[in-house]
Order: sequence, then C-alpha cells, then structure tokens
Amino acid sequence: MARFGAGFAADADLVAAAEAAARQALDALGGRRPDLTCVFVAGAEPDDVADAGSRAVEICGASASLGCSATGVLAASEAVEAGSAVAVWCAVLPDVRVRAFHLEVMPADGGGMAVVGMPERAPDDSVAVLLADPWSFPVDGFVSRSNDALVGLPIVGGCANGLRGRGSTRLFLDGDVIDRGAVGVLLAGPVGARAVVSQGCRPIGPVMTVTASDGNVLLELAGEPALQKLEEILTSVPPAEQALATRGLQLGIAMDEYADEHGVGDFLIRGIGGIDEERGGLVVGDLVSVGRTVQFQLRDAMTADDDLRSTLRRFRDRSTLDNVEGVLLFSCNGRGAQMFTTADHDVTVVRDELAVDAVAGFFAAGEIGPVGGRNHMHGFTASLLAFGSGTAAARGTDTV
Repeated sequence: MARFGAGFAADADLVAAAEAAARQALDALGGRRPDLTCVFVAGAEPDDVADAGSRAVEICGASASLGCSATGVLAASEAVEAGSAVAVWCAVLPDVRVRAFHLEVMPADGGGMAVVGMPERAPDDSVAVLLADPWSFPVDGFVSRSNDALVGLPIVGGCANGLRGRGSTRLFLDGDVIDRGAVGVLLAGPVGARAVVSQGCRPIGPVMTVTASDGNVLLELAGEPALQKLEEILTSVPPAEQALATRGLQLGIAMDEYADEHGVGDFLIRGIGGIDEERGGLVVGDLVSVGRTVQFQLRDAMTADDDLRSTLRRFRDRSTLDNVEGVLLFSCNGRGAQMFTTADHDVTVVRDELAVDAVAGFFAAGEIGPVGGRNHMHGFTASLLAFGSGTAAARGTDTV
C-alpha cells in the first residue's frame, strides 16, 4: 500500500479544484490518514486561494499541514502557470515526528530585527521544509545563517508568491492561513528523505582563481581583469555558445576550492548582473572573496534538461534509498514554459527518472536547497526532497 499520494486539478472554481486534488491524493493511501499534507494553490484572488487551501487541508485531515500560494503549481505529470489550479501531496510517515513552525521578523532587544518562531533543534531532526513570503521575510539571510545556527540540517523549499504581487502571498500551516513570514515543518526520526538540487548549468572556459574582488564585484581572474578574461574566453568558443552567453551567462563558485578537479554539481551558481566598466569588473549576485575558485557557466533549456536528468540519475545510483516513493518539487518560476516550452517539464522528468507518481510542488520565486553540504538560496533551479525506504534510509541527510 502506498505511503504517498499526489493530486492535481485545474478549475476556475478553486475550491472545487482543491476538493478534487485532495481526494485524488488521498486515494493512493488506501484509507490511511496522512501524517503530513502539503497544499499549493495558484489563483488570481488571494481570498479564493485561502479558501481553496483551507478546504484541501480540511479534506485531507492530516496531523500536520503545510502549503502556500504560487503563480503556478505542479503534480503527477501536470502543471499550470498563471492559471487556477491546486496541487496536493499527502504522506504517511510512520514513527516520524513532524513539528510545524511559523517564522516572523520582530524587533530585537537593543535595536535591529530578529527571526522568531524556530523550534529548538532536536538531536534526531533530519530535514526541514520551508515556504516563505519574500516580501515580508528575509529568506536569503535566514537560509545563510541556518548553516551556523542549524549545523548539518538540510532545508528544502521555496519562496511563495501570489499573482497580485506584494500582499497577495498566502501561507498555510495546520489549518491556519497566514499572510506574512515563513512556515515550515521539521521532520525527525526515521524520515528517509534526501535533498537534490539541479542548477541547470554547464561550464564554459577554464577553472580560475579570484585574484581581486570588492564585495560582489569580481575584479581579477587569474591575475587578469575579470571582464578582459571573460572576453578572451568568449572569443575562443563557438558562435552558438557566444550567443548563449549574452542571455544565460552565470558564475560557478566552487564549493570545495581544494579539490583536484571540478565538474558539474561542484559549483554554486550565481548570476552575473552587470559590468563595472571603470574597473573592468563583473557584478555577481553574491560575495566572492579572493582565493575562491570559479568558472563561468551557461544555462539554456537543453543544458537545464540534461542537468536535471543527470542529477536525478546520479541520485538514483548513489542514494541510500532503495526506492523513491514521494517527492516534493520546488521549480523556479523562470523554468516551466518560459524555458522548456511546456510547464510540466520538471515534474514529468522527475516522475520518469525516479519512477515515482507522488510528485507535487510549485513554481517558486527562489528555491532553497543544499549544495556542497550547505543550504543556499537559488534561482532557475529545481530543488526537491525525495522520500523513500531502504536498509540505510531511515536516517541520514546525504544530498546531491
């Protein structure tokens, strides 16, 4: 009997869609009550989104529930962007302790702000799922600090969003509808969950050492002005790659700068946002210190597809899970039809490569997942949490 189920329904009547998706997800469980339900709702009106989320949670009757609004949702092998649809995911997690939490930003003693609401870390905590409203919560800062405050705890999830922008995000937590902050669950005990992040890039040019930088401005690479070095690299590659670089150039920052070799998956990908013409530098979407190892990267639909498939195959071959039974998927809202021509690309690939039906998630405005053993915020990625079983699956937080 299945421990995981996923449901999807698209309907202008969001409550009707929620009812259909919830019942579809429950059908797979054979009458068992889920321990965790996740609900993702895409719709134009925040009040309708809230009603649909609440209705799906009510029908599933799970011990714990989590979810959010989004500009698009996906489940099984279907997806909708900028429309009205609901995706529901249910899980039966025997002997797993699920603790829900709501994070808010509050004034701190002595000035400044502090994030409150995170449960105290337990020794058997295995993984956290986090859904955040980026308009009212410092997601990037929280995820970055989690690496020191919650050492070794993988966090997977994404930034929720609403079709009407600021103020239209809705978060769901244990039957409540929340319009700000972040919500999540901590899973402890024999969870059998593994994090996977596909950044969708391939390298171009040599691996280089940063020899001068100023904050997020890359000034020198291998002793040469960064802009000059980039131009040298681009003149040495085929015209097709030069064209890709004009719209999909990224910078890969090596997670282990002491490694003898660096390949796909060894870099944290960050966007290049502009040029510092006066200093011959490149403006990068992160701080890059002197001594770091970097390599330019290209991103396009073919590369993103290849990377997702190869990442999932590596996971399938190396994971301690004997089989994958359910997946939560957080795909960037810059992927979908905008990148692949069809909205269902990522969910279909995950379903096919991992041979799993119970896949659900949403198109995020920023994805959360571990790379190189540390949690990061990402863009244009597919971040997922795979659940399964096996002789060595009960504990452990290996990531790909």
